[in-house]
Amino acid sequence: MEAKQADLAGPGIGNYDELEQILPQDYTSLLTPKETQIALFAVKNYIEDNLCRELNLIPVTVPLIVDVESGVNDYLDRDGSRTPIEFHISNDRNVHPIDAQVVQAATKWKRMALKQFGMAPGEGLNTDMRAVRKDYFLDHDHSAYVDQWDWELAITREQRNLDFLTDVVKKIWKVLKGAEARAQELFPQLKSDTYPNLPDELTFLHAEEILERYPDLPRKQRETAILQDYPAVFIYGIGWPLEDGYPHEMRAADYDDWVTETTSKDGRPMHGLNGDILVWNPVTQRRHELSSMGIRVDAESLRKQLSMSGQLDFLDFPYHQAILNDEIPLSIGGGIGQSRVYMLLLKKAHLGEVSVTVWPQVLKDMCAAKNIFVLE
Repeated sequence: MEAKQADLAGPGIGNYDELEQILPQDYTSLLTPKETQIALFAVKNYIEDNLCRELNLIPVTVPLIVDVESGVNDYLDRDGSRTPIEFHISNDRNVHPIDAQVVQAATKWKRMALKQFGMAPGEGLNTDMRAVRKDYFLDHDHSAYVDQWDWELAITREQRNLDFLTDVVKKIWKVLKGAEARAQELFPQLKSDTYPNLPDELTFLHAEEILERYPDLPRKQRETAILQDYPAVFIYGIGWPLEDGYPHEMRAADYDDWVTETTSKDGRPMHGLNGDILVWNPVTQRRHELSSMGIRVDAESLRKQLSMSGQLDFLDFPYHQAILNDEIPLSIGGGIGQSRVYMLLLKKAHLGEVSVTVWPQVLKDMCAAKNIFVLE
């Protein structure tokens, strides 16, 4: 049980001795650094254009910093372990100061933005989001610098169901598969028997179903096990306590709806209108998360989730008041990790090969010894 508790959040790698064992032993990049940049931006442009087309989104600007008092910053989970960078702006000689935070994700801001940009049901937005998450352990696929396609789509109350969520996920998968084909059209060496392509379709499973298969395994080990049978999965219902008493993973209480009751394919009661896309990465030989998404909380599910997490004081924030008073649209949204996608589609062993950020010297030395060269 201690292993399950420890596995609820975080990357799952605890130190650099462990990481050294995980990194590939016989790696050679299929692309030069220059080719990598060409392929990376081709993938970026393809995904942005086609994500907007498939989901009826428009690109919009997105903040890097937000006002603390707005309550729109993303806390990523509900145990308080990942806190944003906060700083004081002494504007006008501290007469009109602002306490600001660096964004950890634009999850809540996007929903407010749907109203700001006048989005009706069936219309939405996509952002080229940048964030800082200082509390990650920096390994092969976790960085303090985060880039995401953070998207949000206004919906009707009737669309708050698993079938609608599933249809949206399938559209996103279609875009990712198309981006894979685009990269391989430009650089045919990316089509390799050593590193198989993504499957044409995702397998959809509920977190409860995966627990039933592997009741004694912690979450990340369950994901690793299921990806041996299905190399690309969407896992429903992340946040609600499962049969063993633990959620599949911690989720913040004020964006995705993880309490609404649903029904499994075989008629059993389940919970949650959210989920994650995970794939098997043939380069790293590990689970690889690409996206988290979900139908967002309404007034009822927000109150219930904040109560369960002991965070009812959040209801005083403007963002939460807007949900309670039906002042912002009902929506579905998610974040697709940009560097995570580039790393996967360009067959890279480390996030630092497609993203320029800070890495400790111990990691850079370890990677160089394995023919992995992170960007400086």
